[in-house]
Formats: sequence, structure tokens, C-alpha cells
Amino acid sequence: MSKAGDLLRKAINTTCSVVVVAAGSSARMGKDKLFLDLEGMPVLVRTLRVFDECDFVREVVLVVREDRAEDAAELCRAYGIRKVEKVIIGGATRTESVLAGVTCIDRDAKIVLVHDGARPLVTEDIIYDAMHKAALFGAAAPAVPVTDTIKETNQDVVVRTPDRSSLAAVQTPQAFVPDILKAALTEAVHGGKEYTDDCAAVEALGVRVRLSKGSQENIKITRPLDLEIAAGILRSRHE
Repeated sequence: MSKAGDLLRKAINTTCSVVVVAAGSSARMGKDKLFLDLEGMPVLVRTLRVFDECDFVREVVLVVREDRAEDAAELCRAYGIRKVEKVIIGGATRTESVLAGVTCIDRDAKIVLVHDGARPLVTEDIIYDAMHKAALFGAAAPAVPVTDTIKETNQDVVVRTPDRSSLAAVQTPQAFVPDILKAALTEAVHGGKEYTDDCAAVEALGVRVRLSKGSQENIKITRPLDLEIAAGILRSRHE
């Protein structure tokens, strides 16, 4: 078999560990969005169930705020989430929280996925495509084309208008070879840098991130309206 064919075979047969980040403050929602009801089930449970049902997911590490650790563990028990093997306390920043989670995954993990706890509409196809590309190239993230015109601003003044054909909205789960992500996050924490996504930390090391298949339905629950949109999407899926 050719080297490329061997890489492809290994990528297809790869399993992964997952870090679900649920340690945010939910400031824009005004209450803890992860425990809000979404069509009869808490947002966080809907997120975890997707990974729990994926055959290629080996384990899930759940990162939460200290005051929510017991609640999160109880939700996993109550809803029969089997693959959450560790519930750990996050750090002061997202970068610190992800690093804490990645440090706790199985040492033999070949790929680690990092997913927002507030993205409950992710699908197995999105997860698999990100994992597959990371197994081939080292780092990947789902994305969708930007459809709105984006303006770069300085306060309320437009500075420039980027060409939207070269822009993409990046989602999670973002997928990495564990050593790459650990090195990037460690460098960020030691340097006092905070990134809004984990790809940015990896990019700062000079590692190229490949884009995988995202979905307009893979929304992040941030504001009350997002819950209504998510509920509509679930109903359209007959869930």
C-alpha cells in the first residue's frame, strides 16, 4: 500500500478522545445556558449524547465550573451518559480550561476533539470529518462560508471590508493531534495569551489548520433567541 493509502487507512480507523468545554459564565444569556431546557432535555445533555453515541469516540472529558461539577456529574448519571469518564474543574480562561481537559485524556489517544458544551446540534458527520482530517493533517476544524458582508471597524467607524469569499465561520469540534494542541495551549498559557478558539493557539505555533465540513445548523447557544432557533432545528429533524 502507498504511504498516502496507509495514512488514509489509519485515519479512517482512528478513534478519539473528546474534551467538552462547559466552564463559561453564560454572561450574555443571563443564566447558565447549559442547564436550560431544549425540547425536553438540558442543552449540555443534548451535546454529550451526540458524542456518547459515536462509535469512534473513546472517552469524553467534561470541563465545568467548580460550582457546577456535582450538577454536571448528576446529569450524566441521570441521562445515562456512559463515556464521560472525568468531570474536571476549568481554569480562569477558556485556554486554561481546554488545557486542563486535554491533560486528562487517555495518554494513548491519537486525536483529541475540543467541543463547546453549548453546541448541542453537532452531528456525527461533522465530528467524523474533523477527526478524519486531523488524523491526516494534524489539525482541523469545521467551518461554513460567511454569507454576510463583514466590516472591520474602529468603534463605530468602518475601517475596511474584507472579501467574504475568503472568509469562513469556524465551529467546533476542533480536532488535533494531542501533542500539537498541548504544546500550543501550554505556550499560550505561559505567554499570558487568550484565544477565542483552539485553532488560533495552534496557528501561533505555525501549524496549518485544515477546514472540514461544518453546518449552518451547528449553532452555539449564546442568547435566548438561539434556544428558540435550536428548538426549531430539532423539530425539523423530528427529534
